[in-house]
Amino acid sequence: MRLKLEPQLYPNTHENASKLRDNATNHYDAKDFLANDENSQLEEDLRLTIEAQSQQDVTLEKLLISQECELITLMTKVKGRIEVNQTLFTFIDLSPPAEDGSKHDFRFSINKIREVHLRKYNLRRSALEIFLVDQTSYFLNFTTKTRNKIFSKILSLQPPNILYGSGRSPAELLKTSGLTQKWMNREISNFEYLMYLNTIAGRSYNDLSQYPVFPWILADYTSDILDLTDPKSFRDLSKPIGVVNPKNEAEVRSKYDSFEDPSGAIPKFHYGTHYSNSAGVLHYLLRVEPFTSLHIELQSGRFDVADRQFHSIPQTWKLLMDNPNDVKELIPEFFYFPEFLKNMNKFDLGHLQITKEKVDDVILPPWATTPEEFIAIHRRALESEYISQNLHHWIDLIFGYKQKGPKAAEALNVFYYCSYEGAVDLDKITKPVEREAVEGMINNFGQVPSQLMREPHPRRLTQEETAIKLLRGELKRPDLTQFLDKVVQYYCEISTPKDPIVYLSPPRSPPRSFLQLSPDMLVSISKSCILGCHSWMSYDKERGFLLEIDATTTNLKNRKRIFGPLHPSHAPHSQMFAISTDGKLLYAGGIWDNSLRVYNLHKGKSVASVTRHLDIITCLALDNCGSYLVTGSRDCTCIIWSIQATHVYGGSGIAGGSSTNVTSNIPVHALTSQSNLQSVMQLNSQNSFSPKPLTTLYGHDDAISSVAIYTELDMVVSGSLDGTVNVYTIQDGQFVRTLKPIGCTEFCVQISYVTVSYHGHIAFSALDDASHSVHVYSINGTNLGSKYVSGRVTGLTTASDYLVVADDAGDITMSRLHGLKPVFDIPLHVPIQTVVVTPGNTHILAPLRDGRLAVVAVHLPLGNVKKHSVLNV
Repeated sequence: MRLKLEPQLYPNTHENASKLRDNATNHYDAKDFLANDENSQLEEDLRLTIEAQSQQDVTLEKLLISQECELITLMTKVKGRIEVNQTLFTFIDLSPPAEDGSKHDFRFSINKIREVHLRKYNLRRSALEIFLVDQTSYFLNFTTKTRNKIFSKILSLQPPNILYGSGRSPAELLKTSGLTQKWMNREISNFEYLMYLNTIAGRSYNDLSQYPVFPWILADYTSDILDLTDPKSFRDLSKPIGVVNPKNEAEVRSKYDSFEDPSGAIPKFHYGTHYSNSAGVLHYLLRVEPFTSLHIELQSGRFDVADRQFHSIPQTWKLLMDNPNDVKELIPEFFYFPEFLKNMNKFDLGHLQITKEKVDDVILPPWATTPEEFIAIHRRALESEYISQNLHHWIDLIFGYKQKGPKAAEALNVFYYCSYEGAVDLDKITKPVEREAVEGMINNFGQVPSQLMREPHPRRLTQEETAIKLLRGELKRPDLTQFLDKVVQYYCEISTPKDPIVYLSPPRSPPRSFLQLSPDMLVSISKSCILGCHSWMSYDKERGFLLEIDATTTNLKNRKRIFGPLHPSHAPHSQMFAISTDGKLLYAGGIWDNSLRVYNLHKGKSVASVTRHLDIITCLALDNCGSYLVTGSRDCTCIIWSIQATHVYGGSGIAGGSSTNVTSNIPVHALTSQSNLQSVMQLNSQNSFSPKPLTTLYGHDDAISSVAIYTELDMVVSGSLDGTVNVYTIQDGQFVRTLKPIGCTEFCVQISYVTVSYHGHIAFSALDDASHSVHVYSINGTNLGSKYVSGRVTGLTTASDYLVVADDAGDITMSRLHGLKPVFDIPLHVPIQTVVVTPGNTHILAPLRDGRLAVVAVHLPLGNVKKHSVLNV
């Protein structure tokens, strides 16, 4: 999901495009930027000097691959060359520089590669798409002859973090992935499954002509309240969008039956347009750059007339129902990106011809008052029971057995022949003009995804069927957010009232063969810094969940203690520790010498210590990728650290060669002072476990109390005792915005916890002289809700689209992230120390002050729970 907006320093309001649409002209086109900005030039010279210096120190490795290719970015082909050695993948932009001087060069470490997929481009099997650990992706087009060689060479490097790289067909990949079974068993959501299908079938955010496609799911855009339990609220997913209105069937069928091409070259078709093409994507994303500029380019330098623009969701649905020739389906942004419905850049989009109404923000259905509310309700509708029971019909039409052939004709689902793979062979067209025309035709008409299934897609289990299978022990523990009415709590002993647990990690999977079924590791740290490594299994067929307590925690001779020593003014708490993603290392703050300490979990011994803060570290957080760590300190700053032994920072403007010098671990912006350069040289004395400082983040006036980091969203969030929450980027260390709690006494408010959801929602807790509260903002700074809570917040985390809050009054509450509407409240009657959610949202774990562990999960019969570990239910 591409969620985050970035500020444009020199925005283009496209006034000329508006005037050209209105047949007005502007003879003077002023460039709205500083042509001779000396400061910018100085900064650029410094950057180039540092790069040149680092390049001189490089010991060049032998190039394994050097191949010319094209980088595909939305609608643009960038000519360039890839150069790959044993450790680095580099793309060098060989095209002329753009007007603003920008280039598309990039570089990343081979260690960062997560997936490599074979792709089509313009219906030719000539492209690769490379996904990195942080979800960045690059779409590269080669010739059909060289593509497979490059693919094999990349895989021969055996990238250590690769999950998928195979020459299997998309259909085989889906079959062996097990995703369909997971979806049927409700282990993944409808949204996730559709994104998986799109990715496997070759759809990509990098190519507008193959953009991910999602269905229209609702038919009610007029009611004041949307009833998600009424089947009439939903669209018929068994029919193509062009014939959802039964009145259109006769016309569409007649068009197909009566069509005859005298030359015999063009087969019969139902629709001359496609449900997904470049123009359709730009139609929806008109208000967001860079899609605005691409729309204007497609319209010969002007905005399209207002009546043809996307200005109203109810009106768009009405036109679809009335016109069988308009068959646009939706794009994923309708389910997560409210900003595309707002005219935030204040473009002049014109006036409607009849009503003279100005086109601005998109008009929403009556049941949604804001774009954020529309997205939240629309997403809930996608996960509703009706859609869950009927989505397989739509999958059959787009990705399955009704996509082409006789079944497609029966289903009124045949498109213009240029949309299908194999219809046109561009390699056989030798004339450049003719080839360009055919490429344009493919882009304009859209492309059918790769066919993933030749048999009817199975139906998803109903909630009742899932519950029955769950009770029989035939299914793993389900996502508790899907069974909120069946949630209960269990209790088991994990510590003692004198030494309660203050930190609990989400369960980590130790390194193991995929054939092994060994337990995950649950790491705990007590008030007296006793380290426990417990065995945890979310699913055990006979016992429900399985928790085996680390015996060393109660053995005075063998127990492991975190020796800091910790600073006496700072008692250990949940935000002072983090566990590496492989479950081998513990990172700890609060140390008396202001250092970040690294411990070996197995031995409980310190293996590294790095000091960069000027005061003690008060909090820290680790990202999901295992790439970055962020620390917050009493010195009012945060530091982003690289925690990979071989970390190469990729940015634009870097070309050629490879780097083994220590400075390759540091972004250019972190090297712009002499003191930073000296710090970098000191890193040589540290061992391989030592985190490497990348960027210092400033902006708070008091101690940092909580931090969160999300690498996939390029986002760091920090909360402070000064009552503010700051948002920064990871890659540039750039300050983005400040968020403040609503309804609090400003001069005495403090932030206690911050967390970030996978959607980029920023949630934080605050306390002032009179109250305790929690607040949620969107990734782009829109307030989504605030509410008071009964006690001091002691834990804050997210589970899917929900916020989980624990407090010292003994309550665990779960609320929707949008609006903070509560969905359940579990009173435990004992102060809670912290709270974590297990992977897959199967359990909520909450250590209590009396030494017990509360486990919240979907209810199983008592006979299915390990009896000796359960005190009461």
